[in-house]
Amino acid sequence: MRRDRVARRGGGRLCPPLGPPSDIRALPPFVRLLAATQLAFNVGFFAVLPYLAAHLGGTLKMGGWLVGLVLGLRTFSQQGLFVVGGALTDRWGPRPLVLAGCLLRIAGFVWLGYAQQTGSVIAAVLCVGFAAALFSPAVESETARQAVRHEQATGHPRARTLAVFSAAGQVGAFLGPLLGSLLLLADFRTACLAGAAVFVAVLAGHWRWMPRQRPEVVRREPDERGGAVRETARNGPFLLLCLAYGGYVLAYNQLYLALPEEVVRATGSQAALGWLFALSSLLVVCAQLPVTRAAGARMGHRTALCAGLGVVAAGFLLVAAFAPVAPTGVVGLVPAAGYVLALTLGQMLTVPAARALVTELVPERRLGFSMGALSSLAGAVVLGGSAATGALLGTGAAPAAVWSVLACVPLLGAAAGRAIRVRSGTDTTRPGV
Repeated sequence: MRRDRVARRGGGRLCPPLGPPSDIRALPPFVRLLAATQLAFNVGFFAVLPYLAAHLGGTLKMGGWLVGLVLGLRTFSQQGLFVVGGALTDRWGPRPLVLAGCLLRIAGFVWLGYAQQTGSVIAAVLCVGFAAALFSPAVESETARQAVRHEQATGHPRARTLAVFSAAGQVGAFLGPLLGSLLLLADFRTACLAGAAVFVAVLAGHWRWMPRQRPEVVRREPDERGGAVRETARNGPFLLLCLAYGGYVLAYNQLYLALPEEVVRATGSQAALGWLFALSSLLVVCAQLPVTRAAGARMGHRTALCAGLGVVAAGFLLVAAFAPVAPTGVVGLVPAAGYVLALTLGQMLTVPAARALVTELVPERRLGFSMGALSSLAGAVVLGGSAATGALLGTGAAPAAVWSVLACVPLLGAAAGRAIRVRSGTDTTRPGV
């Protein structure tokens, strides 16, 4: 009966079990294009950003709190302004936002490669972040919209469509750090220029192939001024989802802040960092769709969200447990690798579930704005949390205490997620809603 509730749509049809290749083939061409877009974006992004903290703290000699603040500003300028990109996507469709975002990302990476002073670095980082604030909500909200329509038409669960999108992004996240680690054999500027070149190719490809108008655009009268903001502010379940997702994003951000310090402690350099990022991405590429299928058969989206956050917290606690022993060398990388594996498994549960919950908690006409608001409010959490984490790491506190404190972040997010209740009138064909 549980499986029937998960997969049943109008007419009582049961969506057949699909393997990963079948999941991809089952998608409409436009959704496959959106997934390819995410892949290409992440190649350029992850060729540069995993190595930014080392560049700021090493080459540019910034203090720990300032490095944390810059990373937080990058995340906030991206996640915090997603709501702008989402609102513009609702009005104009994804194509112009994607193209404008590519142009800004090219300019930001070139600028970052040459920036030396703190003000210039911050401005370049803000440019890089705002670029994603334009194109990411456009791609994500359109993918979510098409996932819902594909589910209604065929019975193919929306979470599995969104999982294909996540897996495609992780292919890019797998290739990007490897590309960046090779480019860093030259210098950070070379990595930035190569990342810009990737986005030049992305821009050219989407100018050629992305539809000029979003399919099935429905013309509507303009909303009452501020109506979207007021409606979102009154949507308590959606705000709880934003808080839970913010806990996840802040925890994930430790890949760029706390994890490099742990790798340096264990091995004396960041040489292994790229391989840990590659491990994370490869795991998502191989396991995202099977994990999503298994979770969809056994739990609802809210439960999957909370379970994912619990697994992330376990990864932090694993590092905290090994900290008093302080192993070094290859053995010293075991806690870091365990943390990455737990964070990745938590990500595979959390991200598709969170995006699917948005489609249940908000009306379709607000989907772009709400997808943007989800990331914007999460970005606000990261802005404060990253500076605090940087300061905590710079105090010289015992690593066990630091990683134990970090474990509280996803646990608080899980508590917020558990309190979510889907409003009446939404789809209740899945368990746990």
